[in-house]
Amino acid sequence: MRKLVLLSILLAMVVIILGAYTRLTDAGLGCPDWPGCYGHLSFADTTKHIETSQQHFPDRPFEAHKAWNEMIHRYFASALGLVIVVIFLLSFIQRSYHRPLKLPFFLVCLVMFQGALGMWTVTLNLLPVVVMGHLLGGFAVLSCLFLLYLRLTPYRIPGGDHRMRTYGKYTLFALIILICQIALGGWTSANYASLACTELPICEGSWYENLDFIGAFTITSAESYEYGTHDYAQRMTMHIMHRLGALVTFIYLSWLALRLYKAATANLIKRLCVLLMLVLGAQVILGVSNVVFSLPVGIAVMHNFVAVCLLLVLITLSYTLYRKT
Repeated sequence: MRKLVLLSILLAMVVIILGAYTRLTDAGLGCPDWPGCYGHLSFADTTKHIETSQQHFPDRPFEAHKAWNEMIHRYFASALGLVIVVIFLLSFIQRSYHRPLKLPFFLVCLVMFQGALGMWTVTLNLLPVVVMGHLLGGFAVLSCLFLLYLRLTPYRIPGGDHRMRTYGKYTLFALIILICQIALGGWTSANYASLACTELPICEGSWYENLDFIGAFTITSAESYEYGTHDYAQRMTMHIMHRLGALVTFIYLSWLALRLYKAATANLIKRLCVLLMLVLGAQVILGVSNVVFSLPVGIAVMHNFVAVCLLLVLITLSYTLYRKT
């Protein structure tokens, strides 16, 4: 079971990376229908019948590279969903005291909802709140799979350091801050605001005179949300809020890592604190690089991947502190 859960974790990470790549290459509508692509379940069939495909969607030009990006993402997401269903069935059939059942069932429900979000992403033409929700759903699936893996892993804090459990509330708060920051990043990306500010540390010019918080977090009415519908001031506000969120996240996680490192006696917790600082530092460097180099796809995808790693480190740290010794 653990090996199957580990496989699902790797698949979930691949799906998140492919989703980020699809979004960053503007391929979210590479296939304008769902679950197939231009009326075909197989992308190969689509390429063989390009003229017929375009007749069904005359307002959507056929772009093979974008369609490939989208369909590969869907194939991996479908494989992940199938593996999660298998995990639940095995948990149900081979029930035992030490094997969770509620979490696999929740995962099945979550991945079904995630599939619905994927459908709405296409049918609602990249509605930003759905795109952001789809991103958060992917992180939620991965987090639950990782929790399941930890539940199936028999380990304890060396030495039985009960005192460290009091720090668990700080790690939970750190998770809340990080999830909010991921949501801000998802909203910024979904509204094509990642390049709204091209200077550091805040933004160029008299940015403070153009802030529009209400407009930045309002869903506009449009037929399609591809390439964004908000004006520059609203996108700039989104971008600035994401940067401020990054600052808050960096300060709190740095404080948490240093505080836990000084208080811990177990080497496991000390190593997790060091890892947290290393991953956090890498994420800051990638975030700055996105601005300096004008959002290259490779760096932007890595920015998403390192956010995943940061989340998993925090989950491990929180779970370790709360686990009974």
